[in-house]
Parts: sequence; structure tokens; C-alpha cells
Amino acid sequence: MNQQEIISRINAFMVEDFEVDESAIAPGANLKETLDLDSLDYIDLVVAIEQNFGFKVKPEDFQQMHTIQDFYDYVANRLAIAS
Repeated sequence: MNQQEIISRINAFMVEDFEVDESAIAPGANLKETLDLDSLDYIDLVVAIEQNFGFKVKPEDFQQMHTIQDFYDYVANRLAIAS
């Protein structure tokens, strides 16, 4: 899966599962603010990642993610390690 496919899949579940306006999804946008995440939403996000990309996520991994680009990079790196 290439970077654009990863971004498209992530954006799709942000719009579908988190009801984010697609125009609000930008690489430099703050992940927590854009998705309006609370502690339960983080669990939903972990589940969405695991279902869409097939790898386990540790909650502490989110401490390093501040922007949507950080999130894209995290998923891409995890997929690269898994392959």
C-alpha cells in the first residue's frame, strides 16, 4: 500500500467514523482537535486502525502524534515494518 492509498483510507474512516468534514482534514491540522477526540474516541480510533490496516496499536503511540501528518506517517511506518 502506497502513501496515497494510506491517506485515502485514513481520510475515509475519519469522515465516516468520526463525522469529520473532509475539508477539515489537512496534514498540518491538529489530530485531537480535528477529530474532537476524548478518551473513548481514542479507543474507537485504535479499533478503526486495527480493522483498516491489520496491526495492533498501543495507546501510548498516540502521545507522539500531534498532527494528521504524524498519524499518516505512523500508519505508513507500521505498515512498512509489518511487510
